[in-house]
Amino acid sequence: MIAILAFYLFATLTIASAVLVIFARNPVHSVLWLILAFFNAAGLMLLVGAEFIAMLVVIVYVGAVAVLFLFVVMMLDIDFASLRSGFTRNLPFGLIIALVLLAEIVIAVSAWKAGPALSGRAIPEAAQPNIVALGQLLYSRYLLAFELAGLILLVAMVGAIVLTHRKRGDLRTPNIARQIRRRPRDSVRKMDPQVGEGVEL
Repeated sequence: MIAILAFYLFATLTIASAVLVIFARNPVHSVLWLILAFFNAAGLMLLVGAEFIAMLVVIVYVGAVAVLFLFVVMMLDIDFASLRSGFTRNLPFGLIIALVLLAEIVIAVSAWKAGPALSGRAIPEAAQPNIVALGQLLYSRYLLAFELAGLILLVAMVGAIVLTHRKRGDLRTPNIARQIRRRPRDSVRKMDPQVGEGVEL
């Protein structure tokens, strides 16, 4: 029974968080809703017995979202002074969200072993851990797809570097010999302006 309730809770919150990612006007709020969606998706993976995939979702995707958050901050130039000004006003709402996440963690841990029973049939004990089974599938049956995915990611990374690389035309190589030959009286001028007069540059 607790597995059914946990499934509906995680599924509802995942869908609601995904919708709020799209409709949130503040990009920082969108990123936070996306993190909440990832955590709920990890809870769904726990319910079906895929602990390794759940940990991958939390570690890889939430870590990638943190990097995405940094890129959003750098590109959009968000004014954090205005965001911090509303911290006290939004503190009760933040505490409620923290308590909801804590309750979800408790429910996920208590429904962990009951998760595979969602299908209504008993699942036999696995002969090997799912990490070993996943590795054997990736490097045997799905080796070509795995290698193609790595190649596509490599090409995408090289393409992103090429597209964003800019030649620095504003930087010139300094002329060291000219700097050494420069005399002090040519580089420093002593000005003695009168009272009320400016300095002509």
